[in-house]
Amino acid sequence: MSVTIKDVAAKANVAPSTVSRVVSDSPLISEKTKRRVREVMEEMGFHLNYNAQMLALQSTKTIGIIMKNSAKESIITSFFPEVIRGISALCSKHDFSISLTTGESEEEIFTDTVKMVRGKRVDGMIVLYSKKDDKVVPYLIESGIPFVVIGKPLIESGKVMFVDNDNVQAAKEATDFLLNLGHEKIAFIGEDEQFEVSEARLNGYIQAVKGKNLDIPEGFIKNIQFDLNHGKQIVAELMSLAEPPTALVVSDDLNALIVLTALSEKNIKVPTDMSMIVFNNSVISKVANPPLTTVDTQIFQLGYESAHCLIELVKDPQMFRKSVIIPTVIVERNSCLPL
Repeated sequence: MSVTIKDVAAKANVAPSTVSRVVSDSPLISEKTKRRVREVMEEMGFHLNYNAQMLALQSTKTIGIIMKNSAKESIITSFFPEVIRGISALCSKHDFSISLTTGESEEEIFTDTVKMVRGKRVDGMIVLYSKKDDKVVPYLIESGIPFVVIGKPLIESGKVMFVDNDNVQAAKEATDFLLNLGHEKIAFIGEDEQFEVSEARLNGYIQAVKGKNLDIPEGFIKNIQFDLNHGKQIVAELMSLAEPPTALVVSDDLNALIVLTALSEKNIKVPTDMSMIVFNNSVISKVANPPLTTVDTQIFQLGYESAHCLIELVKDPQMFRKSVIIPTVIVERNSCLPL
């Protein structure tokens, strides 16, 4: 005999309408009541017809994730696995699933996004980046679907809910950390300059150096796009300068691993010959040799808060478009020494 909502309500000593609201994850029901009702559901073997439930609610209970790069490129970064873990942790509390774009180019990622929206496959979207000349965010604004950006929006910021770090301040603090150790010749190695996060961190580095009335020598600002050979070329260019840097700010810890390899091949030891501070505090910075001093951007929390904001927006599309800034902290390890 099948178990009904009335059966669950009687056992949990609540009204049938309360059980229905628990099923739809209504914010009107306390978390304590939700837990009790769900425990009774599990105990009694109560299972809804999921498709019928979603049809009735006009909801897919699915969040779309728009990736920064192709799936192949994203999966090797230190950012992607951790931000997805944060998003998933929040989604599981609200019985939401996630769906990823799978395109291998910007155009394919945009096409995937359009298909998700037009096909009503998702209730909302999380964009994992903010980028110049991007087609995705303008399309999402036009479509009216709820969405959240991880990163500072570059267009119509008043219409876009976002979660981010203060990347200018974080990079300034990272550079100040090296300056306070006596380093004056500090180079910056960033990522793709089309992305807002790269430009923000570069601006923070420039502010810190100029704040000490120091010049930035020509050739001290570089970018790597997760390419070992390119990383070796950049390190060779830096070390061949008449006055090479004594310290590096590296905007991503996967790039930092590439830089470490290139330095090692030139018999330049970190931190004895070169100090280095990096970003993200992923497992890479912890297991590198030496372990890397890093700016912890709390990637898990970026994902968790972006999902929290989006689910709030899905439930109340008219809510105020807020921004959430996740604090950063410097984690000292073994890659920096006083000059």
